[in-house]
Amino acid sequence: MSRLRQSFLENIRILGNQSGCHQLPERSLFYKGKQFPVCARCTGVTIGHLTAILLNLFRFQVSLVKSIFLLSVMGFDWGIQYFQVKESTNVRRLITGFMGGFGLFNIYFIFLRKTIKQLTKKSWQ
Repeated sequence: MSRLRQSFLENIRILGNQSGCHQLPERSLFYKGKQFPVCARCTGVTIGHLTAILLNLFRFQVSLVKSIFLLSVMGFDWGIQYFQVKESTNVRRLITGFMGGFGLFNIYFIFLRKTIKQLTKKSWQ
């Protein structure tokens, strides 16, 4: 592995650790025997964030209700695992993390659009 690539992956691992990711091997995805720099849920959240950003740049909008639902699915999955109702799987963590990350960033964009609309409306008055 090149030194630049290794440094990049190490920086992602440090960033993930500082953002609160536990990075437990049993809750992480592996590719070719190498552990992802963040856990399965955080990987899904990151992919969800990036997807929401891209779709919002192309003016694809999801309603606030749907966004809250997507975010709550991740919270529900986390809760049933935390309270030991049922152990989650890495695939489910990845999927619900994606849903939560996507929903959260859509909520951010909804409020950003409303704020910009209010600010531009007031500047015309």
